[in-house]
Amino acid sequence: MPALPIVAIIGRPNVGKSTLFNRLVGKRLALVDDRPGVTRDRREGEGVLLGLPFRLFDTAGFEDEDAQTLPGRMRAQTEAAVAQADVALFMIDGRAGVTSLDETVAQWLRGSDTPIVLIVNKAEGRAADAGVYEGFALGFGEPVPLSAEHGEGMADLFDALLPHIDRVDVEEEPDDGDRPDAPLKLAIVGRPNAGKSTLVNRMLGEERMITGPEAGITRDSISIDWEWPDPQGGTRKVRLIDTAGLRKKAKVEDKLEKLSAADTFHAVDFAEVVVLLLDATRGLEAQDLRIADRVLEEGRALVIALNKWDVAEGQSALFNGVKAALGDGLSQVKDVPLLAVSAATGKGLDQLLAAAFETREAWSKRVTTGQLNRWFETAVEKNPPPAPGGKRIKLRFITQAKTRPPGFVLFGTRVDQLPASYQRYLVNGIRRELGFAGVPLRLTLRASRNPFGKNE
Repeated sequence: MPALPIVAIIGRPNVGKSTLFNRLVGKRLALVDDRPGVTRDRREGEGVLLGLPFRLFDTAGFEDEDAQTLPGRMRAQTEAAVAQADVALFMIDGRAGVTSLDETVAQWLRGSDTPIVLIVNKAEGRAADAGVYEGFALGFGEPVPLSAEHGEGMADLFDALLPHIDRVDVEEEPDDGDRPDAPLKLAIVGRPNAGKSTLVNRMLGEERMITGPEAGITRDSISIDWEWPDPQGGTRKVRLIDTAGLRKKAKVEDKLEKLSAADTFHAVDFAEVVVLLLDATRGLEAQDLRIADRVLEEGRALVIALNKWDVAEGQSALFNGVKAALGDGLSQVKDVPLLAVSAATGKGLDQLLAAAFETREAWSKRVTTGQLNRWFETAVEKNPPPAPGGKRIKLRFITQAKTRPPGFVLFGTRVDQLPASYQRYLVNGIRRELGFAGVPLRLTLRASRNPFGKNE
């Protein structure tokens, strides 16, 4: 695994360095107090900002003291941290403005080879406006106003950091849910009598669920731990969840059925992958699309299975027709896996489980910031965004902020005017080029804000 880039936070005492350190590492590792000089040793942690990981140094407050004194030895630690860093965050207190010690630190930093980003802390409200303007005189370009305590300005900090460390490709360590051998949480949903319980029984190889011709036998969502004998070798753990059938909301009057429907959607929230089971003898109905849409809105990975394939007529035309209808009805997610199965005979069940595991892998996938932005630069160069009213929309960079489902944040100017068609172009490109086919994606637009009057 490549080494993480290093970011050092520096500044005079009591400007809020440790508060920002704690926020970026997501833990209260550094002691924070109103008294200056609480931090003495250089503290290290792994930070992450909007999906961008780095090694973070919290340093002692810089003081202009003799090297043999305690403050002088603390300053030596700070100097070592800056020399080792890929980029340093020079923090000043926006409410206090630029002090003589800030100017001393700035003079020292101007002789360093490390890139410097000037950040103005305690900038919530307008109390720090004067401090931000004073910051321009320090010679490090446009200051980044933020509030380490309240988390404001983090997007602008990301904007300032990325040019210095965006080419370092790193991977996050997966949590337990991301491990390939973690149990697959698989929920089976669909209209009443689509064969959900029969399918679960066939997978388990026993009559675990009550089945019959009557619709609505299953009321509770039933969770069962199981091991699938993978035809490729070995076994894979699955947590199967059988659910109650979902009728049109207008037809649901019984209180128990309402509770069953609520329980089904709770199971969907719990699941990683949801199999929507269709009755091949009835084809695709509007209620099926409503269920699929609800699953995708919740951000779950979706696989669609045509059940009762052994008794379906006109199979080729039926399959192609359902596939085309899904393409139109689920336009927000392209290429959702569609398979033909038979719970009665067991046809296609291994392919269904394999597709579910593959879909979870795509749903859990993370691409590095460097890889993502190399694709992004090519996509924008190939098809630049429009210029509504003659004013160019400038797209700066993109990052993956989360997984399960994959979520991306796009930064730029005038992004509120970016057409939905162009957003679809980017989302479809991510799916096609970066391995996210068939899973729901979230794209958030965020403008790089300058609250002090400069508009691009």
